[in-house]
Amino acid sequence: MHPVLRLYEDVLSSDENVAFQLPPLPRFIFVVHGSAAFGDETLDEGEAWQGESAITIKPGAAGVTCWRWELARGDHGSTTANAPGMITHEKLTAFLETLPKGELLMRGDSVAFPPDSCAYLHCHQGPGIRCLIEGGIRIDTHGRSTSFGPGGAWYESGPDAVFAQAASDKPSRFIRVMILPRELAGKSSIQYVNEEDKAKPKSQQYKIYADAPISFETRK
Repeated sequence: MHPVLRLYEDVLSSDENVAFQLPPLPRFIFVVHGSAAFGDETLDEGEAWQGESAITIKPGAAGVTCWRWELARGDHGSTTANAPGMITHEKLTAFLETLPKGELLMRGDSVAFPPDSCAYLHCHQGPGIRCLIEGGIRIDTHGRSTSFGPGGAWYESGPDAVFAQAASDKPSRFIRVMILPRELAGKSSIQYVNEEDKAKPKSQQYKIYADAPISFETRK
């Protein structure tokens, strides 16, 4: 059975008795709204946590909404809500048939586009799930086009070519988690399909929140 990458949205209300306990798994958590304590570390809106140890999340005074990515073996079940005043929604699950072999890293970053810009036809060196946090974006792949608004999530296998067109009238940005070969730490994973696109100016801007080796490994 193939490994699984899941994306959840966790909403926790402000309550001194509310805490969400997560078991050990490679995961990346992005704070969409509010704030929360991740163990001994407090994170605010727009900040992120990455790790693979067990962790307890306690919402701040205004509550918190988080997007949570988890990598698991195919036979591992979902990590759903287990606290009062909490709602968990599983946004997307992907079976990673294209997971690279050998040692791996988990990269959590954001990709921002100015209005009416694009990412030329490209692929990546590992699979991942994206979730749009602002603006709008159209994803073209496998001969189909799909448009997403804020909160929309999609999966990219890595080897399959993708063209991305951002909204024409406003900036757009998505949060992304990819599972990549460990040797790509600190390096771009993008590969442009058409030779003429490689030298063109690129408008997208990246912010890396985590680029961490994980103990999860696949056979070579």
